[in-house]
Amino acid sequence: MLTYYINEFVVFSFLGWVYESIFCTVRKHHWQNRGFLFGPVCPIYGTGVVLITVSAGALSAYETSIGTTFVLSFLLCGTVEYLTSYVMEKRFHARWWDYSQKPMNLHGRVWIGNLLLFGLAGIGIIHILNPFLLKLLAPVPINVRKATATVLLAVLAADFVISYFVLKLVKDGIDSSEADNTEEISKEVRQLLTNKSYFYKRFSDAYPEVIYKTERVQARLAAVKAEAERMRQEAEKRLLAQKEKVAASLEPVHMIRTELIGTQDQLISLLYDEKSASEEMKRLKAEIDRQKGRLENRAFVRHPYGKSRENG
Repeated sequence: MLTYYINEFVVFSFLGWVYESIFCTVRKHHWQNRGFLFGPVCPIYGTGVVLITVSAGALSAYETSIGTTFVLSFLLCGTVEYLTSYVMEKRFHARWWDYSQKPMNLHGRVWIGNLLLFGLAGIGIIHILNPFLLKLLAPVPINVRKATATVLLAVLAADFVISYFVLKLVKDGIDSSEADNTEEISKEVRQLLTNKSYFYKRFSDAYPEVIYKTERVQARLAAVKAEAERMRQEAEKRLLAQKEKVAASLEPVHMIRTELIGTQDQLISLLYDEKSASEEMKRLKAEIDRQKGRLENRAFVRHPYGKSRENG
């Protein structure tokens, strides 16, 4: 089975390259030779297919439904895409794809549209393409298949080594850049690659929209984000203070007066004792009650047109 998995990996890496190149060519209206490697392969697709095949085979004794295949493909391929983006960005200080502007994305590394396509593609691979590939390889002698797998692995290994050094050059160019924004860094790296051999030009043409990041750029982005958050919080505080000020200015005078009288009554009830109060205190208490009664009786007068208005 190892020989089959190797051949499967190569076949679907090639088909992934075909899909990527055609899709991006149509979108950009000019030919784009996609992929990290220089050969016509996109290993991320082959890796996803092998993982789906192995997982589906392990579950075949328990479950073989289309729904299970869809969920497996959805989760496994999404995980591969996310981890590939994360590792490549951390290792080479560049983000090769970004879905931040698309709905329902996770950190810009994966988004729901691709995940649904992965799920549907997994169904086609497990239930249609894999059986066809097995039948296609069945007549081929096992020694031929092993030899083919060995040669393909050797070619891919050489391609990986060359590609790694190209990406290492990109990383060195990013780290040595004095620019403090991704656009300027992109220009510098593109110029750096253009002046090199075909291998470097091929990479530059394949990924014209790479987002490059250095510690300087990340620090600047973090500072901008922190400043934006500070300004947002200050704006919220000013808005809240303005609302409270407006609410206080609109509060009717009679409500303030009523609340004040209620507070005074509470204070008097706590301090005044009829038995121990002096004559002067009793006189003041009686005067307060009389004035409060007058205020309550004259708080509102009837407006000639039937509306009430506050007196004073």
